[in-house]
Amino acid sequence: MNFLRGVMGGQSAGPQHTEAETIQKLCDRVASSTLLDDRRNAVRALKSLSKKYRLEVGIQAMEHLIHVLQTDCSDSEIIGYALDTLYNIISNDEEEEVEENSTRQNEDLGSQFTEIFIKQQENVTLLLSLLEEFDFHVRWPGVKLLTSLLKQLGPQVQQIILVSPMGVSRLMDLLADSREVIRNDGVLLLQALTRSNGAIQKIVAFENAFERLLDIITEEGNSDGGIVVEDCLILLQNLLKNNNSNQNFFKEGSYIQRMKPWFEVGDENSGWSAQKVTNLHLMLQLVRVLVSPNNPPGATSSCQKAMFQCGLLQQLCTILMATGVPADILTETINTVSEVIRGCQVNQDYFASVNAPSNPPRPAIVVLLMSMVNERQPFVLRCAVLYCFQCFLYKNQKGQGEIVATLLPSTIDATGNSVSAGQLLCGGLFSTDSLSNWCAAVALAHALQENATQKEQLLRVQLATSIGNPPVSLLQQCTNILSQGDKIDRRGSKIQTRVGLLMLLCTWLSNCPIAVTHFLHNSANVPFLTGQIAENLGEEEQLVQGLCALLLGISIYFNDNSLESYMKDKLKQLIEKRIGKENFIEKLGFISKHELYSRASQKPQPNFPSPEYMIFDHEFTKLVKELEGVITKAIYKSSEEDKKEEEVKKTLEQFDSIVTHYKNMIQEQDLQLEELKQQISTLKCQNEQLQTAVTQQVSQIQQHKDQYNLLKIQLGKENQHQGSHSDGAQMNGIQPEEIGRLREEIEELKSNQELLQSQLAEKDSLIENLKSSQPSPGTNEQSSATDSARESEQIAELKQELATLKSQLNSQSVEITKLQTEKQELLQKTEALTQSVPVPGESETVVATRTTDVEGRLSALLQETKELKNEIKALSEERTAIKEQLDSSNSTIAILQNEKNKLEVDITDSKKEQDDLLVLLADQDQKIFSLKNKLKELGHPVEEEDELESGDQDDEDDEDEDDGKEQGHI
Repeated sequence: MNFLRGVMGGQSAGPQHTEAETIQKLCDRVASSTLLDDRRNAVRALKSLSKKYRLEVGIQAMEHLIHVLQTDCSDSEIIGYALDTLYNIISNDEEEEVEENSTRQNEDLGSQFTEIFIKQQENVTLLLSLLEEFDFHVRWPGVKLLTSLLKQLGPQVQQIILVSPMGVSRLMDLLADSREVIRNDGVLLLQALTRSNGAIQKIVAFENAFERLLDIITEEGNSDGGIVVEDCLILLQNLLKNNNSNQNFFKEGSYIQRMKPWFEVGDENSGWSAQKVTNLHLMLQLVRVLVSPNNPPGATSSCQKAMFQCGLLQQLCTILMATGVPADILTETINTVSEVIRGCQVNQDYFASVNAPSNPPRPAIVVLLMSMVNERQPFVLRCAVLYCFQCFLYKNQKGQGEIVATLLPSTIDATGNSVSAGQLLCGGLFSTDSLSNWCAAVALAHALQENATQKEQLLRVQLATSIGNPPVSLLQQCTNILSQGDKIDRRGSKIQTRVGLLMLLCTWLSNCPIAVTHFLHNSANVPFLTGQIAENLGEEEQLVQGLCALLLGISIYFNDNSLESYMKDKLKQLIEKRIGKENFIEKLGFISKHELYSRASQKPQPNFPSPEYMIFDHEFTKLVKELEGVITKAIYKSSEEDKKEEEVKKTLEQFDSIVTHYKNMIQEQDLQLEELKQQISTLKCQNEQLQTAVTQQVSQIQQHKDQYNLLKIQLGKENQHQGSHSDGAQMNGIQPEEIGRLREEIEELKSNQELLQSQLAEKDSLIENLKSSQPSPGTNEQSSATDSARESEQIAELKQELATLKSQLNSQSVEITKLQTEKQELLQKTEALTQSVPVPGESETVVATRTTDVEGRLSALLQETKELKNEIKALSEERTAIKEQLDSSNSTIAILQNEKNKLEVDITDSKKEQDDLLVLLADQDQKIFSLKNKLKELGHPVEEEDELESGDQDDEDDEDEDDGKEQGHI
């Protein structure tokens, strides 16, 4: 307090003494009065005195006012008075308006009182808690007081708020206040809070500040809004400038898209108020903050792409080509477009396609270059156009090629109806205005920057100097103008033209041995450079000497020794003889030591206060920094070292070519990988679709199977009504159990067949025995011979019948099985006949009796054989009938199948489903057919089984017990 007392004591003691006593009494009332009304009145009185007697009130009442804020927070009126009083004490606003010539000590009162207030951090925390009060008489003076504290001692107050719990969040609520006065002052408070404090900037941004501020700007009318829009834009700049995190958040939140309506100003000649110009200027600066070259390249590139995609760049180009736009807005728009397109190929291509609304239409680049080389245009506008041209060509080899192509003979318009960019640059390069010379030279140098192809192409440019004289190359014309020096009367700086041409030549010759050879081919160039370097000139000419030394050094360093008279060694010897190596290096150092060199190297934009300061280009300073050291080494190197270096260079070039080859391969592989990834993603999608379709088809097939099973069951029920002989019709529905049963029956039939064959063999042997057992000749030889002949005939007939039976057995295996019982009977009868054959010595009567008995038995066998034939005939007829029944059953099945198809048409929704059902039915029929074929391949046709069944049924009464069991089995 001592300094305050000193100030107090230094003032006059007349009327002040009375006011000091009054203030003291009011402070006593505030401190001691028990009634709230008394304290409120005392604080109100202190408020009225605080503006005029700021020092006295501040010294005596500040402590009491802070105590009121702590104890009387329930009464909004006294809190409001106390906050207003503190604001009057701390703020310098009133004092600045009323007493402009006050002493420095009084001007510092605000910061001194602020220091007293924030010495106790609880005071700031108390103030933050009061801001939560919605009452207007508390919130508004609280906002003003905190804003004043931030203006006085910003960093200290920011730190207190930062460590205060929910401190920043409480302040963010001010933007949502429905009362515009509080909301607008809240914006000013956040301006002071976020100034130069990245941590608070991040907190404010993540508290949804961008959304709220953009809403306010939209509500206020964008660029047509008032000072509130200006305050919001300043706050947005505070949040985004040099804060990469907030810039990324702004882009990711799609807030760039919301900036486009700001620049929809139309093509109007009126309506440009001072506030609108200010607002639009701040809006353009905000765009530049997002795409500044000082930002990380990745962040800048993403913002540039977003601005093109949302149409913001297109809107800026509309303003660029509009009429009636104020000069300062047009200049800032050009600078903004420059940084939006800088290094972004898509944006650069779009800018190249923009045409001015003229008749005939001209490219925007041409229109801008016309302004750059026009000396009547404002200096700042010409600088902006140069910056725009530089940004258009930055890392844009396509654009560089297009600009250089306008200078080549094959592309120049012979009619002269249109002016190209190359013609404008040449016109500016050789005009009598030194600023136009410099701008054109720098612009042309940017068309050659890091592009060896265009450096070689520019060597083809030929210029017509005068009528009747042959054309000269652009390189030769530049050196001619350079050698003339100050002989040509030019407007502007004396050295500006030469500096511009030397920068162009240095950029042109660097990293281009062919251009160096062309330059050295002119025998006057090297003597001119050595003469300029060797002279002792004034300070103004020292920069030109340094640039000449740089150009000569480039001619040495990038010399491919193709000219015998100007090889590296000879040029070094020339320097050593005429200039001296130390003197040459000293002159070379003049460039980087120049005061304007460091200024130009800081940022790409050519921002100069006046034309005299426009000496260096930003990209050229990079070239100097790159070449100064290598040229110094090259001057001191011997020829052997040069040879070694050339070998190393060749090796490096080979390695570079290999690396370039592999880089190209990697790029191609990357492209292939991308294509394969796209194909994989496409195939995955198709696979998912197919899997979905397969799932659907599987469910549909299951439905068809269920429907088919239902139809099959219905068909089986209908077949059951066809009768006992419709077994053939049931083959379509044959089951695996039935197939197994059929196989067992086939095996039994095979075994029965083998048994029958063995029995037939035994029968043959018995017949042979009958032959051998015939009676020997006796007394009645004639009768015995007759009987033997008859007996032989009968045996022959029996053998014939047996042969017939064998053929029948071979042709019909099933029929043999049925005749098994008959063979057994024949065996029994044959045995009986054998027993009845006469033995030699018996009487002829007995022999005759026995012969008669045999004949009877043979006739009975013949009769039985005839009956078997009849039965076989009946079986074949029955088989034919069964076939007819089977055909009728098949026709019934066909009818049912048609009905089934009709049902399928009604059930299914697509032709494919109908085809699937038919395929299923066809598969079943094919399986049945294959089973029949297998039975036939085994030698047991199905029809023969049917005959077997019918034959068994007819002979059921004639069979013995074994035959009955077999019939029952079948």
